[in-house]
Amino acid sequence: MTEQVTEKAIETRSRSADNVARAYQFANLSPYSLKERWLIRGADLVFFLLIKLIGATVKFDIEGWENFAAASSGGNIPIYTFWHDRVFLSTYFWQRRAIVVMTSRSFDGEYIARFIKRFGYGAARGSSSRGATGAVVEMVRLMRAGCPTAFTIDGPRGPRYVAKMGAVLLAKKTGNPVLPFAIAAERFWELKKSWDRPQIPKPFTRATVFIGAPIHVASDADEATLNARRDELQASLDELVRRGCDKYSR
Repeated sequence: MTEQVTEKAIETRSRSADNVARAYQFANLSPYSLKERWLIRGADLVFFLLIKLIGATVKFDIEGWENFAAASSGGNIPIYTFWHDRVFLSTYFWQRRAIVVMTSRSFDGEYIARFIKRFGYGAARGSSSRGATGAVVEMVRLMRAGCPTAFTIDGPRGPRYVAKMGAVLLAKKTGNPVLPFAIAAERFWELKKSWDRPQIPKPFTRATVFIGAPIHVASDADEATLNARRDELQASLDELVRRGCDKYSR
C-alpha cells in the first residue's frame, strides 16, 4: 500500500513538472499552414524586438512597491491584474519573473504566447475543447506548483476598463492575493481603432508603475462576496489609472 501511494505521489509530481515546463515552451506549429507558421514567427519577432528596444529606453518610477511586498509575503505569490491597453510596458517591466498569462487558442494567441515567452513568461491556454475555462483550470494547477499568474482583466475583447471575474476566482481557488497595477507613460501613441486602444510608449519617455493594495478572497467566498471583491478590484484599477492621468496631466 505504501509503495502504491509513493508511486502515485511521484506520478503526480511528474505531471505537475510537465505542466510547468510546457507553459514556458514554444508550442508545435504543425497544425498551421506553412504561410501561417511564417506569419506567427514573424509577428513573434517583431513584437518581441519592438517591446525590448523601446522598453529599454523608458525610465520607470514605482509607487506602491510595499503592496507588491505584501502580496509576496508569507509564501503567497501574486495574481497580477491590469487593463488590456497597458500590455506593452507591463510585458517589459515584469519580465523574467516566470509569470503565467492566459492566451487564446487562436492564430493571434499563438504569436502572443511566443513573444511573451521570449521575455520569460509562461502561457496557459487550456484545451481546445474547454477554451478559457480550461486555461483557468491550468492556471490553478500552475499556481499550486509555485508559478505567479497575470490577467488582462478586461480582455480578451472587452468591454474596455470593465473588470471580469477571472482573477477573483483564481484567488479563491488558490488562496493567493490579487495584485492590481497600472503603468502610465508620459508620452505614448494610442491605437484608437482597436477595442482596447493600446498604448505604445514613445522612446525615452518616463513611466510610473502604480501598484495597488493586494485583494484577498476567502476559499469559502459566496457569490455576493466574489462580486464585492471584483468591485473592489474595479475601483482599485480605476484609481490607479486616475493617478497616472493626474501625474502626467492628461
